[in-house]
Amino acid sequence: MTVPTAVLPTLRDGDVTLRPIRARDAKPLEKVLLANRGWLRQWEATYPGGGSVVDARASIRNLLAHARSGNALPFVIEHDGQLVGQLNVSSITFGSLSSATIGYWVAQEVAGRGITPVSVALATDYCFSSLHLHRMEICIRPENAPSLRVVEKLGFRYEGLRRRFIHINGDWRDHFAFALVAEEVPRGVLRRWREGRVPEDAARVTAEDRAASAYPLPIADR
Repeated sequence: MTVPTAVLPTLRDGDVTLRPIRARDAKPLEKVLLANRGWLRQWEATYPGGGSVVDARASIRNLLAHARSGNALPFVIEHDGQLVGQLNVSSITFGSLSSATIGYWVAQEVAGRGITPVSVALATDYCFSSLHLHRMEICIRPENAPSLRVVEKLGFRYEGLRRRFIHINGDWRDHFAFALVAEEVPRGVLRRWREGRVPEDAARVTAEDRAASAYPLPIADR
């Protein structure tokens, strides 16, 4: 199953909108990224051995290529009509796995207003109800307290510590993994959150993993 760019959905809830990213978003997106450089750099994916350059136009081309192949849903996040962030559903796989991964960021000036959890809930509900995916995953650095609050609010289940999982800000970084399967939210993630039915402590990280994440993975001498 593929999801052509032309039919990528626009998802809305109140003053929050997820809409497909477009080539003409390059300049406004780059403006927001540069204004939030210090805020975002510590969570920014990088390439091993390479630098980190803000090139919104190239990034959008890459995202749209993945969308055309049916492997991703690249969105911008708008609040009251203003571009304030991005959300990308990636690694979309159908068949016996039927899963995907969500990544996101928002500008510092709008952090803490509930925009990110609404966006994540909208995307997850769409993937479950319209794409009929079975599992959605979010992986977060242990130090990223704002993102950890998002999965806590929405009740994504903690599934474990992934050592040296993604290259972030110049090095391989540990991540905590969280997930939901469709059967857990038959009436939707957003509705469950709004109705106050999120299971308590679903996203609680175990004490063992919290302690382990405080120390680098021992690497054998080569």
